[in-house]
Amino acid sequence: MSVRTLPLLFLNLGGEMLYILDQRLRAQNIPGDKARRDEWTEVDRKRVLNDIISTMFNRKFMEELFKPQELYSKKALRTVYDRLAHASIMRLNQASMDKLYDLMTMALKYQVLLCPRPKDVLLVTFNHLDAIKGFIQDSPALLHLVDETFRQLLEIYGGLPAGEFHLIRQTLLTFFQDLHIRVSIFLKDRVQNSNGRFVLPVSGPVPWGIEVPGLIRMFNTKGEEVKRVEFQHSGNYVAATKEGSFELYGDRVLKLGTNMYSVNRPAETHMSGPSNSLASQTQQSIAPPNPLAKEELNFLARLMGGMEIKKPGGPEPGFQLNLFTTDEEEEQAALSRPEELSYEVVNIQATQDQQRNKELARIMGEFEITDQPRWSASKGDDLLAMMDEL
Repeated sequence: MSVRTLPLLFLNLGGEMLYILDQRLRAQNIPGDKARRDEWTEVDRKRVLNDIISTMFNRKFMEELFKPQELYSKKALRTVYDRLAHASIMRLNQASMDKLYDLMTMALKYQVLLCPRPKDVLLVTFNHLDAIKGFIQDSPALLHLVDETFRQLLEIYGGLPAGEFHLIRQTLLTFFQDLHIRVSIFLKDRVQNSNGRFVLPVSGPVPWGIEVPGLIRMFNTKGEEVKRVEFQHSGNYVAATKEGSFELYGDRVLKLGTNMYSVNRPAETHMSGPSNSLASQTQQSIAPPNPLAKEELNFLARLMGGMEIKKPGGPEPGFQLNLFTTDEEEEQAALSRPEELSYEVVNIQATQDQQRNKELARIMGEFEITDQPRWSASKGDDLLAMMDEL
C-alpha cells in the first residue's frame, strides 16, 4: 500500500463533490429578485462553493494531508466529507449525503479504472483542480491556495518512478474494490452493467509511448531483432496523439476527471443486487476505523475546523439541499439502503481541550479570505457539526 495515495484520493473525491453540488445548486437556483429567504440563489451557490473550497485547501490542512501516511478506512474518510460538505450554509440530510458520497466514489472508481497509465491518475487530479479553479475565478486568494496545492503535487509526484504510481493506483483500486453502486449516467452511457460493475473498453487510444498492438518482435541472445510476426486483434486501437501536460497550465488531453455533470442530466444511484448480498460484501470494507487512524483523523478534524458551530441568530431558516428529484424518491432511497451502507458518524473530539481550542481558533482565522465580501450568516442554521455530535 502506498503512503502517497491519500492526497490524490482526497482531492479527486473533493472535486467530484464540488461538481455534484454545483450541478444541484444550479438546478435549484432561483433568480435573486424572486427568491424567498429559504430558496437558493446564484449568490448562495457561489458562497457555498467558495466556503467549501477555502476549507478544503486550507494551508495547514494541506500540509498535514501531504505527509506520507496510509489511507483511512471508508467510514473515517466519509466523516471528513460530511464535515466538508457542511462547511457553509448548506445542510444535507442523511439520505442526500449518502447519495452524494455514492456518486463521488463511483465516479472516481471509474476514472481510476480507465486510466491508460498509472501515472495518469495525476492528470485526473489536475483535471479536477482545473475545474475547481473555474468555480473561483473571481477570488484571487482562493485561486492562489489551489495553485499552491498544484505546486505541491508537482513537487511530490512529478519525480515519482512508474512503480510508485502502479502502487498508488493499486491502493486506490483496493479502496474502491467492494463498491458496486449503480449510477444512472454510467448505465445510460453503457459503461456500467446492471450489477454495478464497470465495462472496460477494448478499443481506442493506447497509452502514450505504447505502440498499437499487432506486431511481435523476436530477439536473439545478443539483443538483436531477428524476426517480426504480425497478428490480428479484435480491438480498434489508435496511437495516442500527444501526452497530457503535467505543468501548472496546459492541455491535459485526458478527459477523465472533468465535470460530467456540466451537461444537464440527473444522476441517480441504485443499490445493485440483493441487499443481503451487498451487505455481506461491504460489511468488512466499512469496518470501524482502528484507534490509530481515528487519532490521526482527530488531528485532521482540528485542522479542518472541527469546533462546535454556533447556531446563528436571526429568524431566517437554513438552506436545505436535496439531491433527489422528489421527497418520495428520497424516502424510498433511505428505506431501501442497506443499514451497513448508512455510515454512522465517527465521534471526533476536537473541542474538549482549551489549549486545542486556542490553536483551532487561530487556524480557523486563517480560513478568512480577505478579498471576499463579508457574507452574512443570517441565512445559516445548525450546519450539522458532524465531527462534534454523538
